[in-house]
Amino acid sequence: MHFMKNHRTGSMLLLSTWGLTLIAACSPVGPDYREPKPVMPAQWSEVSAATTRGPATTLHQWWTLFKDPSLNALISRAIAASPDLKIAATRIREARAQRQLAVAGGLPSLDVAGSFTNSRRSDHVSSGGQTQDLFQAHFDAGWEVDVFGGIRRQVEVAEANLEATVADQRDAYVTLTAEVARSYLELRASQQRLAIARENSRSQEQTVALVRNKLEIGLGSELEVAQAETLLAQTNAQIPGLESSAAQAMHQLAVLLGQQPHTLKTELADPGPTPLVPPQLPAILPSELLRQRPDIRSAERQLAAATAFVGVATAELFPRFSLTALIGMQSLSLDDLITTGSRFWTAGPAVQWPLFDGGSARAAIEISEARRERAMLLYEKSVLMALAEVENALITLDRERATQQSFKEAVDASQRAVFIAQGQYKAGITTFLNVLQSENALYQTQDKLAQSDQRLALAMIALYKALGGGWQDASPTPAAVSSIGLLPTPQARNTL
Repeated sequence: MHFMKNHRTGSMLLLSTWGLTLIAACSPVGPDYREPKPVMPAQWSEVSAATTRGPATTLHQWWTLFKDPSLNALISRAIAASPDLKIAATRIREARAQRQLAVAGGLPSLDVAGSFTNSRRSDHVSSGGQTQDLFQAHFDAGWEVDVFGGIRRQVEVAEANLEATVADQRDAYVTLTAEVARSYLELRASQQRLAIARENSRSQEQTVALVRNKLEIGLGSELEVAQAETLLAQTNAQIPGLESSAAQAMHQLAVLLGQQPHTLKTELADPGPTPLVPPQLPAILPSELLRQRPDIRSAERQLAAATAFVGVATAELFPRFSLTALIGMQSLSLDDLITTGSRFWTAGPAVQWPLFDGGSARAAIEISEARRERAMLLYEKSVLMALAEVENALITLDRERATQQSFKEAVDASQRAVFIAQGQYKAGITTFLNVLQSENALYQTQDKLAQSDQRLALAMIALYKALGGGWQDASPTPAAVSSIGLLPTPQARNTL
């Protein structure tokens, strides 16, 4: 009879377990996520018909198109040592652990415990004055059956957050490579402008010496000397600011490489040419931004997480089912603890359902819905901003090329004007004012050409950054994120 009773109890527990397990296989509550499909333009509007298009395969290492070995080396060193990338890696570790924590919430738990107590009853109660030892060892198991999918939605949230964090790390690569290139370009442009200023200063010093000699022999005037000295002083006044710009660019480069600001002075002190801007543009369509831009990928994953969290909040409206079991040995004597008669157990299903919470569960659902709507709006905004950034970079490139060509022509004309004015002044045909005006015009146009070169290169860097270039990923699918290394390799393809 005792056996039949235990058998009936065990059968009921088994049936309850299978029943709750089958219920848990139902679809989780809350909305299922569907990836948004924004309408994208077929072509870029600011690409001129004469623009040549290059291959898109170089997008992940676009800086190599500038053909500058120093730039390539600096970016490689920055990728290896950047503090920003290390910080991004710690965020991925945290998100991966959060995902594991969410998964663990849907798995059974098992605890083991043991205890010994010694107790004495009061003399003033029945059986008073007696002492008692109690030995106990037991296993405690529990499992919350995910009937309405709240735990599964939590796993979805953690998965999406992990993938968003990986996208954020990729975006850190995009930003890092662009900032290293930008700082390096500013350094070389400042050095080039500094060289122009110093060369013009030397030329103007010779002009000052010339007019002073003419004054001494009675062929010149003090006005001409003052005019020449004024132009020389104006040119020299530009030099300290350019020296400061070059030094600041070097300091910024060092920080991007994870080094102290002064460490690159010896390495980059010698002036170098401004990197040549590649003539071709990458053949990337607007629709490819959705795949290529890490910040758009991150925004999309954050939308997925916000959608799943609506299900997490909705599940709080429904009851929670769980299975618990406790089995162990209990005895007043340590010698009898492991005998058959010391066994005890309890097992059975449990349910918990809050009947009144003051509306907090529904308020939580409303909060999650608002966050989901905000995530959608932020995603749509990120797509629009990406399109605008590319179009702005394209129009800047196109117009700056025309500006650069005009300044090249202006420099050629200014050089001829200086040569003619100096010859005519020596021959006594023209006044010294024409020489000063010609020399000043030459310096101004040379400096403006150098600034145009800088703006053109910066626009190209901005274009590649706007296209999401500069990150590489060794994993072909997002599902492999949690089991692979996340540092990019030069051979890796830029695929999602």
